[in-house]
Amino acid sequence: MSRIVLRNVRPWGGDASDIHVDNGSIVAVERASATTVAQAPDVRGEVVDGRGLLAIPSFVNAHAHLDKSWWGKPWVSYAGESGTQGRIAHERAHRGELGIPDLESTVALVRELVRTGTTAFRSHVDVDLGVGLDGIQVVREAVAAVDPGLALTVVAFPQDGVLRRPGVLDLLDRAAAEGADLVGGLDPASIDRDPVGQLDALFDLAERRGVGLDIHLHDSGELGAFQFELIVERTKATGMSGRVTIAHGFALGDVPPARQRDLVERLADAGVSLTTVAPITASPLPLDMLRNAGVPVGLGTDGIRDLWGPFGDGDMLRLAGTLARLSGWRYDEDLRSAVEIATCAGAGFVGRTAHDLAPGAPADMVLLDAENLQDAVTRAPSRDTVIVGGRVVVGPGAR
Repeated sequence: MSRIVLRNVRPWGGDASDIHVDNGSIVAVERASATTVAQAPDVRGEVVDGRGLLAIPSFVNAHAHLDKSWWGKPWVSYAGESGTQGRIAHERAHRGELGIPDLESTVALVRELVRTGTTAFRSHVDVDLGVGLDGIQVVREAVAAVDPGLALTVVAFPQDGVLRRPGVLDLLDRAAAEGADLVGGLDPASIDRDPVGQLDALFDLAERRGVGLDIHLHDSGELGAFQFELIVERTKATGMSGRVTIAHGFALGDVPPARQRDLVERLADAGVSLTTVAPITASPLPLDMLRNAGVPVGLGTDGIRDLWGPFGDGDMLRLAGTLARLSGWRYDEDLRSAVEIATCAGAGFVGRTAHDLAPGAPADMVLLDAENLQDAVTRAPSRDTVIVGGRVVVGPGAR
């Protein structure tokens, strides 16, 4: 891959700079002089004119369900019951009518997400007796079809439960053996009604196969907090620090502050991370407390226009703004944190050690016309240019 210079951009809203890329990675970020801004012809390799635009790392969708969407298909009215159990039943009853998982819809969805600046995904993919492992193959093919440079981490996800559906645990084991990066879990108490049994089975599988765990936890209050404790205990006992994620974790938002502090300290000590989808119907997570404790937090879209609900457009910058509003964030440093959660803080959720505008990081970037980060996250302007591995894939000069 040839050398590329992204000239005259403002990394993170700072001074005009040139970002040098070699073999898909950033090798240098240099403050631009008046001569370089004028595009002096003394740089080896291709030059991409950044036109003074704001540059940020591309978005990392740390909690997606790329296999479920009917994006690009005719409108489907929701007709299921409320609650997790009702939505599971509705999806199982009607996904066959839409041909879900569907390669065409998944390609269309991924293409739309890339258009708004997302280039890395952690996707939960349903694994059950109805679809087997077909969804994993569909998601992999779709992401590769849109652009082989996109980052994809796959979670084999038991959307209909683990223990209550005999055979699902075997499918999860097979998925891990065949290359799934993580295995998922789902509300061990309220879905399987056996939190100890589900977690013991999942941690045993993860240990044997050398994969991570990403467990959906919708249960609220003390029931959810109890499951936080069980997950932390098993993470420490199995030495899986840094490889376990709790998704949603609604309980952490609705227990009293003293209980929050205790749970956050436990998460930090065990090396357990969290992902949120900035839900407007749940109590906000204590993001300041999590940040101060060093607990990794990632942001994701959850499902987008699927049989769980018709909402979502995949715009991670807009979602970062929602996260900031739900958290009551107004100060500049907090608004910057919202952008960071949607970008560089997501590195570990997609298997990267770095995802930033710095040497050694993948050259995945977004350019947009904004005064600064605060303007960007509150206004969510259109993405002018999206770059994957140093290649312009959206915007002027896209290939």
